[in-house]
Amino acid sequence: MTAQKPVHVIGGGLAGSEAAWQIATRGIPVRLYEMRPAQTTPAHQTDKLAELVCSNSLGSDLPDRAPGILKAELRRLGSLLIACAEKSTVPAGGALAVDRDVFASYVTDAIEQHPLITLVREEVTQIPDEPCVIATGPLTAEKLAQEIAGLIGEEYLYFYDAIAPTISLESIDMNIAFRASRYGRGEDDEGDYINCPMDKEEYERFITAVLAAEVIPLRDFEREDPRFFEGCLPVEQIAARGEQSLAFGPMRPVGLKDPRTGRRPYAVLQLRQDNLAGTLYSMVGFQTNLRFPEQRRVFRLIPGLEHAEFHRYGMMHRNTFLNAPAHLHASLQHKQRADLFFAGQITGVEGYVGNIGTGLLAGINAANQIQEREQWILPPTTMLGALCHYIAHAEPDEFQPMKANLGILPALDNPPRNKRERKQAYATRAARDLDVFLSNLPEILLKVSSAQNAISVYNEDTTRRAD
Repeated sequence: MTAQKPVHVIGGGLAGSEAAWQIATRGIPVRLYEMRPAQTTPAHQTDKLAELVCSNSLGSDLPDRAPGILKAELRRLGSLLIACAEKSTVPAGGALAVDRDVFASYVTDAIEQHPLITLVREEVTQIPDEPCVIATGPLTAEKLAQEIAGLIGEEYLYFYDAIAPTISLESIDMNIAFRASRYGRGEDDEGDYINCPMDKEEYERFITAVLAAEVIPLRDFEREDPRFFEGCLPVEQIAARGEQSLAFGPMRPVGLKDPRTGRRPYAVLQLRQDNLAGTLYSMVGFQTNLRFPEQRRVFRLIPGLEHAEFHRYGMMHRNTFLNAPAHLHASLQHKQRADLFFAGQITGVEGYVGNIGTGLLAGINAANQIQEREQWILPPTTMLGALCHYIAHAEPDEFQPMKANLGILPALDNPPRNKRERKQAYATRAARDLDVFLSNLPEILLKVSSAQNAISVYNEDTTRRAD
């Protein structure tokens, strides 16, 4: 009997790790390629799989919000990475946020110990001629990027992505800063966020400093088209749009009261826990491309951060993505090559959970293609189905990355007038339609069990993992 040839999965990020797991749990061997640590990127700091390089939050976990709907679907579909995330959570109000290192350790352990997955630590420079999932993410290496460009016959599109700084807890002045979640949402009375309040004078002084600060110059290839993706806009670019842009954006003070005054601040910077030990906090919405010394100088003007110690500075890097409507089906299968699939940010799906979802679907469909089963096209009334439908059917000339949101779902029949009830109606329909889709696929229940059991094997002491 001829041995089953492995599927090649290129990229050990969120999408690639999930894709490899889904293929292997269906009995097909996988070779998962990750170029780190031999070849690094401007954004990564470790050699672990599924390293989170921007925020540590996977977005809202509320059941009637778009990210919450998507997570519910991925739990139902047996996602390895969502199970890993739920084992490594840190407090974040209604969001699912994780300790980056613990999360990546869970994923890496699960992948390395799966008997059908071989982790190959080397750079891939050519697209294999065998079944393959490309999940190289926003920082695709140049040689492979050229290969993909040759395959699709057009130039890459790209946008810029920025990372927020991370600060040590002990350096935050808690005589000024205070713990609270907006409108009192959080796991305890203190709240899950640290808030640095500003009055009008402090805010205006801060904005002046941001606008005058020196940024890291763009490289030659970046200067050609200096666009910025709206979902991860650098704070200095927001500030440049108008004096009040930050106060109505990431520094909006709604739902918060400064305990020193009993009143709502003029503006506020929120800090979110970044690791399980609670020693590091990230600046929410403060992605930046300011020079490192400028970050120290300017961000220390924020009340409570006068002596801030930066564990990681913010930075900006280029992201790449396919013109997916021209090249991909909603199954994430390439239109001209049936055994080639794409997953993750390179498809034009934005957001951690969207990347995980596309990895899951690409992995399932790669296995389906090998096992001569029908490709999964999820109902567009589900959040994952809607994302994949969007990237396959958007106008190619106007295509831009998309993250999970209720606006991409088909309209409801007789939608409730009440906004909250309307959101819940979307969530209810999505869950119902996914169940209908899966009703003829009882084996999916085995995949859910498999993913959960794998995580329990690696549920060792989280303190050791954090070390």
